[in-house]
Amino acid sequence: MTRLQQILALAAGGLALLTLLASLMAGPALLPAITLFGLCGSLTLLRFLRASTLWIDGGLALLGGAALLFSLGIVQPAPAALWLALAAAWAFAWLFVERLSEAIARRQVDGRLFGLLIPALFGGAILLAWEVITRGGGVPTVLLPPPSMIWARILASLPILGADFAQTFLRAVLIGYLLGCLSGYLVAIAIDRSPFLKRGLLPLGNFVSALPIIGVAPIMVMWFGFDWQSKAAVVVVMTFFPMLVNTVAGLSAAGAMERDLMRTYNAGYWQTLFKLRLPAAGPFIFNALKINSTLALIGAIVAEFFGTPIVGMGFRISTEVGRMNVDMVWAEIAVAALAGSVFYGAIALLERAATFWHPSVRGG
Repeated sequence: MTRLQQILALAAGGLALLTLLASLMAGPALLPAITLFGLCGSLTLLRFLRASTLWIDGGLALLGGAALLFSLGIVQPAPAALWLALAAAWAFAWLFVERLSEAIARRQVDGRLFGLLIPALFGGAILLAWEVITRGGGVPTVLLPPPSMIWARILASLPILGADFAQTFLRAVLIGYLLGCLSGYLVAIAIDRSPFLKRGLLPLGNFVSALPIIGVAPIMVMWFGFDWQSKAAVVVVMTFFPMLVNTVAGLSAAGAMERDLMRTYNAGYWQTLFKLRLPAAGPFIFNALKINSTLALIGAIVAEFFGTPIVGMGFRISTEVGRMNVDMVWAEIAVAALAGSVFYGAIALLERAATFWHPSVRGG
């Protein structure tokens, strides 16, 4: 093991031993799951005498999480053993991720399969800490509800969340995203053809891209009405200039040697554009598409704060905050985060398929 892994192993085993001692002092029958986790975790200190597999650390991280969830609410206020168990479970999870990353780098395990465990375990550890801190620490739900409460609200409000998702994402975000990116792409080709436009429009684009969304959104609502069209217009404004700037930069990415080769073949402007310059600009274009995938969702949600029908993610967040229904607000945030992540991931997969020849993709 590396030096960091040795430190993590010692910390995880030591915290598990402290968890066992604190649980025994509180009464082993009171927190049996925490006691079992502390006992199993403390035995890993023997790894310094005999090596152990990384899957033991992963199993102990899962055991610690299950023990914490089982023990929540048994004793109030939460005893010291609960907080020590949380720290130990985090240490085991960290150690497992470190050792799994090293195993993937050395090709000891399949990176395509087990590489997904790293972000999944990291996200699960954050949710576990969130749940334990909010419930074990008695945090008021109006300040921060636990993930279990948010999940229950999602299951109870699926029709409302579905209608809000359709209004905001399927209408405003997707339509505005397509229009903004396509128009930015076409204008970039026109700018590349005209030096006058390149000198005059790009500085104007930088100026407009710096405009605050809270200033643009009310104007779009006045121009296009309260329905999804005004939110799509905000999305167009937010996505147009990132696509424009990145495409213009990408069209200059082709090397001088490749351009000379096209000239020796007597290739015209459009042949050079479609066969050399646009493929070379692919990584820049997809970079803009990925940036815009997050900007579009943020823009549409914020725009709904300034006028919308009685449906939409932004509308729901603003109204439920006023009613102190914080769990519904977090349910909308969770749906928006999931939609944005899936959208971004789909574009990233499309990028790998379309620019498979690029060194950044071949190296990844």
